Amino acid sequence: MLYDNAQLLPLYADAWKATGDVRFRRVAMETAEWVMREMQAPTGGFYSALDADSEGHEGKFYVWSTDELKALLAPVEWDAVELRFGLKGTPNFEGQWHLNVHTPSADVAKALQRSEAEVLARLDSARGKLLAAREQRVRPGRDEKILTSWNGLMIKGMAHAGRVLGQPDFIASAERALAFIRAHLWREGKLLATHKDGKSHLNAYLDDYVFLMDGVLELLQARFVAADLDFIRALADTLLGHFEDASHGGFYFTGDDHEKLVYRPKPTSDDAIPSGNGVAAQVLLRLGHLLGDPHYLEAAERTLEALHRSIQQHPSAHGALLVALEEYLYPPQTIVLRGKPESMKPWLVHAQTQYTPRRLALAIPDNAPDLPGVLADRAARSEVTAYLCSGHACGAPITDAGEFEAMLGKSA
Repeated sequence: MLYDNAQLLPLYADAWKATGDVRFRRVAMETAEWVMREMQAPTGGFYSALDADSEGHEGKFYVWSTDELKALLAPVEWDAVELRFGLKGTPNFEGQWHLNVHTPSADVAKALQRSEAEVLARLDSARGKLLAAREQRVRPGRDEKILTSWNGLMIKGMAHAGRVLGQPDFIASAERALAFIRAHLWREGKLLATHKDGKSHLNAYLDDYVFLMDGVLELLQARFVAADLDFIRALADTLLGHFEDASHGGFYFTGDDHEKLVYRPKPTSDDAIPSGNGVAAQVLLRLGHLLGDPHYLEAAERTLEALHRSIQQHPSAHGALLVALEEYLYPPQTIVLRGKPESMKPWLVHAQTQYTPRRLALAIPDNAPDLPGVLADRAARSEVTAYLCSGHACGAPITDAGEFEAMLGKSA
């Protein structure tokens, strides 16, 4: 499912950033590469899902017999693969092997009396051969609907992984998906929910708006485009105008222009994807602090006030709302850099080097036009100027790189 991988991708990227464990980086890299290879349409949007079965058999595309593996691989590759994936005894999936890592590469190297680098090279070579052989099989079916909400999740995942892992192609993948949505699913100031076979239709839901807003906000951290900031504001204003419960707070799942329902739900708890209200509160808080816009901040506050009883009753089911509550009580740090793009790059790298999930950092060129809210006052006063804020409290502008690094160290 696209939405599973969209949530796991940034999690693994952050796990690598927080721990330095290269296994997490490898999983994030391979997940993003799979997304671009298998799940991104030539037109830019991300498809919804791959089937588990092909030719009438579950998992047939993905499983192997030991005879197949030995025929495809050189003996030294097979030795490494057999140990790495524990291919002894009874196969783990209906008489065949579904490859799951069984032994750390360091232990494989020790058993084979080879260096770990040599073992990893053999495993990479084997993987390439197996992928090439698998391409000759009948592929599983693919659900090629392009859903706005799930694309919002993956835009966030790809943009975040690209920024954290230093992979511009991941960021470009997110940009292509956003361009597709703007071209095909954004009409007359409102979103549509789904696209398939050249047709876009159905009024968008709460999740479509807030997941896409969250994705665009992450993409702005990876690279700044003024039109994207304008777009996220347009999404936010439509959200407030058509989805908010103005009397009691929080957001309905459907807009006020949706077909009339017997009951208009207001989702609060997380499921396989985060709660739309939780993500709405998170992104409105961050956008409100970034722009200094009280309308967004007050809408987030009303959401938390309206739904606090649900959070209290079942806190474990309300992770997205709890994250929003934490950010409401302890606002994250917002960093705005102004200057020439090339000059700002090392400053932005310093701001994003450590694992700092409670930091929003944007590098805005000094010639960016018509910036909204307080961003209009965040002007470049030197080659690079940094503005550091926590909630409503902001320090004096910083124009010295050494002072900027020192301030980051204090706030990490």
